[in-house]
Amino acid sequence: MPVMNNMEELCSILAKTRDPSAQKEQDEILLQPFAYIQQIPGKQFRSELALAFNHWLNIPAEKLHQIGEIVQMLHNSSLLIDDIEDNSILRRGVPVAHSIYGVPSTINAANYVLFLSLQKVQQLGHPEATNVYTEQLLELHRGQGMEIYWRDNFTCPSESDYKLMTIRKTGGLFMLAIRLMQLFSENKEDFTKLTAILGLYFQIRDDYCNLSLKEYTQNKSFAEDLTEGKFGFPVIHAVRSQKHDKQVLHILRQRTQDIEVKKYCIGLLEKLGSFQYTREVLESLDTEARAEVIVY
Repeated sequence: MPVMNNMEELCSILAKTRDPSAQKEQDEILLQPFAYIQQIPGKQFRSELALAFNHWLNIPAEKLHQIGEIVQMLHNSSLLIDDIEDNSILRRGVPVAHSIYGVPSTINAANYVLFLSLQKVQQLGHPEATNVYTEQLLELHRGQGMEIYWRDNFTCPSESDYKLMTIRKTGGLFMLAIRLMQLFSENKEDFTKLTAILGLYFQIRDDYCNLSLKEYTQNKSFAEDLTEGKFGFPVIHAVRSQKHDKQVLHILRQRTQDIEVKKYCIGLLEKLGSFQYTREVLESLDTEARAEVIVY
C-alpha cells in the first residue's frame, strides 16, 4: 500500500506541474543555458530576412511575429549544440553556454527548445505547418551532420558537396521561415533558388570572416575554424587546388591553438589565392541574388 500511495502522490505532483504557473518556474531552471545565449545580442539576420520577404508575401503582422520567434528560437537552440560539437570557447564575445551550465544541461535545454518551437508551429493553426517544420529541420541536421563527418573523418569535400551541405544547413532555417510564411500568403512563388544563394553567401562569408576579420577574433577565438579542423570554403579551395602541397591540410589535422601556426596558415591561404577566390565567389553570389530579386 505505501508504494501505491507514493505513486498516487507522484501522479498528483505531476498533474500540478502541468499547471502553467508551475511549468513557468521549472522552465526558468531548464532553459537557463538558452536564456543565457538569448540575452547576448546577435545580428538578427534571420528575423530581418523574414521581414524583407514579407514585402512579397504580405502576411499578417501577428503571423510574421510568431514565425520570426520560432526561427529565432531554433537558431539559438542550434548555436548551443554547435558550440558543443565544435568545442568552441566563445560565442558572440562571451563564454559559451556549456562552459557555464555544463554539457548535459545545455543539450537538454537546446532539445527542449526544439519541442517548444514545434508547439508554437502547431499554434500557427495551419495543417501543413508541422510538415514544413519537420522537413526543414531534417535538412538542417543532414547538412550539419555531413559537415561534422568531414571534419571528424578528415575528409575534404568537393566545392559542390560543400555547397549542397550549406544549402541544407544554413539555408534550412531561411527556407523554414519562408515556407511557413507562404502558408499564410497568396504568393506561392518558388523562392528556393534565392534562398539557396542567400544561404551560400551567408555561410561562405562567415567562413571567410572567421579567418580574416579582427571582429571575429574579438567574438570568437582567433581563426577558430582552424582549431576546430573545419573544412571552410577558403580551406577547401587551398586543399583542392594544391594537391602536391599539403601544408594547409597538415595544419588543419593538428587542430592547433598556436597563434603563430594559425597566422602562417592564413598566410598560405592568401598566397594560394584562396581568399581572393572566396571574394570572387561572394561577388558572384551577390550578383546572382540581386538578379533573382529583380525577377520577383
